[in-house]
Amino acid sequence: MRMSRKKILCKVRKKLYHPNEKTTIIVVHNNTITNSNRVSSANAQSEDHSGPHFMSKEDMAAISIQAYFRGYLARRMFKALKSLVKLQAIVRGVSVRRQAQLALHCMHALARLQVTVRARQLR
Repeated sequence: MRMSRKKILCKVRKKLYHPNEKTTIIVVHNNTITNSNRVSSANAQSEDHSGPHFMSKEDMAAISIQAYFRGYLARRMFKALKSLVKLQAIVRGVSVRRQAQLALHCMHALARLQVTVRARQLR
């Protein structure tokens, strides 16, 4: 389920930004998000910040856009890493096959040498 960047931004705008409610602030406290209508955002900034954190809808929109973008980057990096792992497996497979072929060739040479030595001993 892939969404284009334009659709994602439209959904974020619709959910988090309403032009008539510029004073709405989202309060984040103990991983719980609640809406709180304030007179102005200046009041929210002057309050004690040791407890709940006050964020405007624009800030929340920016955070969600960043989250989408970071997810996109992570997926892209994972895909690149996955293809790199496949490439390593192919290279290692070729190397192991070459090594096995060389070992088999040496074993055949030793077997032929052993046959010739035994044949000389029998004479």
